[in-house]
Amino acid sequence: MANILVVDDELGIRDLLSEILNDEGHNVELAQNAAQARAARLKARPDLVLLDIWMPDTDGVTLLKEWSGSGLLTMPVIMMSGHATIETAVEATKIGAQSFLEKPITMQKLLKAVEAALHRENPAAASAAVPAAPRKPGPGYVMAPPPPVVELTVEAAMTGGQTIPAPVEMGPQARQLFELDKPLRDARDEFEKSYFEFHLAKEGGSMTRVAEKTGLERTHLYRKLKQLGVDLSRGKRSAG
Repeated sequence: MANILVVDDELGIRDLLSEILNDEGHNVELAQNAAQARAARLKARPDLVLLDIWMPDTDGVTLLKEWSGSGLLTMPVIMMSGHATIETAVEATKIGAQSFLEKPITMQKLLKAVEAALHRENPAAASAAVPAAPRKPGPGYVMAPPPPVVELTVEAAMTGGQTIPAPVEMGPQARQLFELDKPLRDARDEFEKSYFEFHLAKEGGSMTRVAEKTGLERTHLYRKLKQLGVDLSRGKRSAG
């Protein structure tokens, strides 16, 4: 988990990046211009900065130069822009930017750039993630049997391991989960909401894994969940 400062004058970009990075477990601070970025840099001391190039008061390259010249460029910075030239990107890299993201920014490129920048800042993080080789057991050592693999049922995945009593059979519709006597769109929305709630609970609330499981692009998945009124914290509570 890292403290990340997102600097962009577009509200939509700030909100989208904040949602994605928060879901990945990072703490996110937002700034809409260079003045707010300066204050946030001094107050929070972020581990990483996502910095837009074109801003109304002071552009991102100028702010990057300012931090570099005053000794405040102690964290990796990823530059962002939808209109920057190659020369601008090269200039920012020479000043000290770690990388450059071109808008519109895809989820995969964002997460890859963030991970690379954080590991480059702290190389020990990458090596710490590699477990040490197990020691060879000595004579007479008895290996403990591996724990049994437990397969979760649908009910257990949706309720955090709690068992739901079986319904009493009262006819052919006793196991019907959705009311069909309604408009197709309403019935489809109910099914989709249950479908996504199931996968959120199963994946412990991870939007990255849910996007992979359901085959949806991350930003489209966020919009779909909001449209259906899905509680995004439900899966994380169940996992905990």
